[in-house]
Amino acid sequence: MANWKVILSIAKTHLLTKIKQTSIAALGVTFGIGSYITLVSFMTGLNTMLDDLILNQTPHIHVYNEIEPSKAQPVSLYDDFKESLNVVHSIKPKLSQKKIHNALPIISYLERNEAVRGALPQIKTQIFYIAGSIELGGNLTGINPIDEANLFNMSDYIVEGSAEALQNTDNGILLGIGIAEKMTLKLGDRVQVSPINGGTFPLKIVGFYQSGIAEIDAIQSFTNIKTIQRILGEANNYITDINIKLFDIEKATPLAKKIEQQFNLKAIDIKTANAQFETGTSVRNLITYAVSITLLIVAGFGIYNILNMLIYEKMNDIAILKATGFSGKDVQLIFMSQAMIIGFAGGILGLLLGFGLASLIATIPFQTEALPTVDTYPINMNPLFFIIGFTFAMISTCLAGYLPSKKAKKIDPVKIIRGQ
Repeated sequence: MANWKVILSIAKTHLLTKIKQTSIAALGVTFGIGSYITLVSFMTGLNTMLDDLILNQTPHIHVYNEIEPSKAQPVSLYDDFKESLNVVHSIKPKLSQKKIHNALPIISYLERNEAVRGALPQIKTQIFYIAGSIELGGNLTGINPIDEANLFNMSDYIVEGSAEALQNTDNGILLGIGIAEKMTLKLGDRVQVSPINGGTFPLKIVGFYQSGIAEIDAIQSFTNIKTIQRILGEANNYITDINIKLFDIEKATPLAKKIEQQFNLKAIDIKTANAQFETGTSVRNLITYAVSITLLIVAGFGIYNILNMLIYEKMNDIAILKATGFSGKDVQLIFMSQAMIIGFAGGILGLLLGFGLASLIATIPFQTEALPTVDTYPINMNPLFFIIGFTFAMISTCLAGYLPSKKAKKIDPVKIIRGQ
């Protein structure tokens, strides 16, 4: 049975007498783990920000009535031509309404689905923004602002005003920042809008919307559903789109297919609408983890080299220990203990260094039109990264200490003493 008190005492003496090598070994672990935590926190933070540009504004499933040609043409219904190959040119789209029939019961049905986090109604229409004699074409979307803010993080794209102000203001409008700049409008002003079926409606500006995409910000505005129904002269059940948010994005594709079959509507899932998004995310994550693992492996080799040199310098000590009755296993445990102490101290310092550098990066100003509410570089302080970093520090130092200590275990003290 090993005497741990004596073994740890000798390990401590070895480390303190060669404090320079000990410090270098510990710093190797420190900088390796610190660099890993800083890099992975920074890169995953950026990846999350880039993903949010898509995920925050895009529903997992978008349900609407698509205008498309009739699959069955009148000629195919004529019995005389039933067995013939009918070729019809210049097929026009069938007359269909934008309104989703029975939209409110469909929304209630979808919200009872365990996979659905929320199903929000929308009304989309084309309008003109009127400034004197000038008419600017654009889009107006009717929403439930509070629900949109909760499910789709809409508040992140409101640079002035709030979702609550839009919810509570009759005849209020959340104006695209590009339109506001063109028409030199400010918060509290009124803007005239005209739907394509005629009429003019003054709306009060309760906020400005900035998606970060100039083409969208130059045409897109929002109002609450009741206001847009009044502008279009439609009933309270008039809904043109349903946006669905799920708990698990992986269920989007099968649920979209089910909705299409069940309600005879067009349902586009996020993976179909943004096929390139998933590829970009996978590649960025792969690069992040590949670089992180490389950093940890390089740190592990550095530790191994330093511990190997320590053992060569301690040949005489090993010979004396064995000559005074220490077994090969005791000698191995002494050097393993040294490695674990270096790994523990270096790992703790690495965690502190990584946390400090990541926190410093999080204070650096970062401005982008794509995310107007982001002021500093995004950092992902996931506790899992710290657990992985410290675990690797202990495992790598254990492995790095095992091979040299195994060599020390087999050293013949007679040969070393004879060679002096």
